[in-house]
Amino acid sequence: MTAAECLAATAETGAAATDDTDLARCLRAVAEHGDREAFLILYDHFAPRVTAYMQRGGASPAQAEDLAQDTLLAVWRKAALFDPRKAGAATWVFTIARNLRIDRLRRERRPTVDIDEATLVDPAGDAETEIGAARAAARLRRAVDDLPPDQAAVVRMSFFEDLPHPAIAERLGIPLGTVKSRLRLAFKKVRDALDDTGDPA
Repeated sequence: MTAAECLAATAETGAAATDDTDLARCLRAVAEHGDREAFLILYDHFAPRVTAYMQRGGASPAQAEDLAQDTLLAVWRKAALFDPRKAGAATWVFTIARNLRIDRLRRERRPTVDIDEATLVDPAGDAETEIGAARAAARLRRAVDDLPPDQAAVVRMSFFEDLPHPAIAERLGIPLGTVKSRLRLAFKKVRDALDDTGDPA
């Protein structure tokens, strides 16, 4: 499964993948091959939608953007756990977003906002899906290696060690706002780099 295949259904019009079946194909391409082009298709489709979803749930524009970035990187890391028999691609992605929002609210000790989405449990991965997830994570690590050291550090702590932003700020001795700005810059650079280089052989 490749990015070209995940766009096969819309190739005649040249439109981006919007059908849930096409998005599921892109998720499979990311899971099986760490396909960067497929991930960018998912990013372009979901990032603005997740941002708007978070703002409707009460997040500020900056928080909504942070949560959208967290969601899409979680999609990259967990793509191998997606099971189309249990949920559609959009439902699966928005459930990740919803759970990240709830986790952040709990860390901030604020009342949980009721975001009206069906809750799904991430399917338990067997050995094969775990290997796929590990390979995808390895590709992301290689992309992160090209970042400036200060940005790479916050990305590794956030997405590989699963540390919350306040914990990263405390460990590095920097303001919380600096952590968030470095993550935003890092994600943009990673995305631009993937967009320029495409999916490696």
